[in-house]
Amino acid sequence: MSETPQSKVIDLKGLQVACQNCGLHSLCIPMGISSEDMDRLDKIIKRRRPVQRNDYIYHAGDKLTSLYAVRSGSIKSYSLTDDGQEQIIGFHLPGELLGLDAIHDGAHHCSARALETTSICEIPFEELEDLAQKIPGLQHQLFRLMSKELQSDEHFMLVLGKKTSEERLSNFLLSLSTRFKQRGFSGTEFNLSMSRNDIANYLGLAVETVSRLFTRFQNAGLIEVNRKLIEIKDMDGLGELAGSKCKKLDKSNMV
Repeated sequence: MSETPQSKVIDLKGLQVACQNCGLHSLCIPMGISSEDMDRLDKIIKRRRPVQRNDYIYHAGDKLTSLYAVRSGSIKSYSLTDDGQEQIIGFHLPGELLGLDAIHDGAHHCSARALETTSICEIPFEELEDLAQKIPGLQHQLFRLMSKELQSDEHFMLVLGKKTSEERLSNFLLSLSTRFKQRGFSGTEFNLSMSRNDIANYLGLAVETVSRLFTRFQNAGLIEVNRKLIEIKDMDGLGELAGSKCKKLDKSNMV
């Protein structure tokens, strides 16, 4: 069985690794800046000890003090509806940045909570903003990250507004596959740190629908499910199902 993200044990000493030696440097802020400028950035970053499952990174309404880069583990961001229910906005994996939502008016519009034991880098925003004015490459990278977030939001709205339940879940699994592969993990076998309830919430589906779809996908030979472990058996088939020309699953092979 190939290595899964969760099989890489967190090394507390490794949390002190400088940005330029971090395996996620191509996905995070330092990409495209010189070693000298990277050292300047590294000096302002605070590498926090791992936060535990369900610990908060920040709450909605908190003042913007820092941006946060995920080093290992995963985080969910969410807002609360008028009746106090969670509405999940996104899931954040290693190499991804949190807190960009607060740049506009200086306050976070959602909460962020760890889905598992997670290590993060804390980047004081005022110091980062000052440094970005002195390092054009860093400023460009921040713009690139914000643009990428906007594109991700637009794609997600398209998935929710135009896709069937089958297409939503298949798009979600393919997105995770791509993101894990970019981070040096297996793109065909990975653990889901989020619950079925969280996935359903994020995709705008009933949890019963999500559970039923996992069973359908497995019976159709697209994936293999073992509790939280997902193995993609037919990447092309899953991709076809995620597209506009949907591959119809054999109803006779469904539970």
